[in-house]
Amino acid sequence: MNPTSTSERNRNRLILVGLAALFLVPMLVAGILRFTDRHPEINRQKGELLQPPADLRDIAPRLAAGGTYAWNPESRTWRILVPAPAQCDATCVQLAEGVDKVRAMAGRDMVRVDILWLGAHPANLPTGGVRVLADDAALRARLPRADDPRGMPVYVLDPNGFVVLRYAPGFELGDLRTDLSRLLKLG
Repeated sequence: MNPTSTSERNRNRLILVGLAALFLVPMLVAGILRFTDRHPEINRQKGELLQPPADLRDIAPRLAAGGTYAWNPESRTWRILVPAPAQCDATCVQLAEGVDKVRAMAGRDMVRVDILWLGAHPANLPTGGVRVLADDAALRARLPRADDPRGMPVYVLDPNGFVVLRYAPGFELGDLRTDLSRLLKLG
């Protein structure tokens, strides 16, 4: 047998300790984050998560063109709901264009996103994925803080008809896009 030198033995031990640390330190950090209820920012939604979510399943929204909008949970369609004011100003038009872009940026999942515009839709804007709903006081009353004095909030509804996210007036459209893309990946 060849006796190993002390320096080689120490180097081998250091490599072994380094390998153990390489596997154990991330698990330790994850455990600490988990039990202290700290989560990385990337895993959090950008909009306000509504707890409990508002339930709209028992409301059959009326389409402005006639008929009703069916929730149809089997289609797995997510909805962006915009409760528009009676008079749509430049901010309202800009929001309509922005929400339409967010839907378009969903790419191939765009068919699984409906924009529900509650109230009069601005003229001369694309209405491809927009379902214009007749103004309904009962529906507006169920939306959390829909009468925000700062402007128009925007909501995300799950395929079943629950209002799960709220975006305060003046929000960044990129936040809505990020949250929507994550939700579409869920199924």
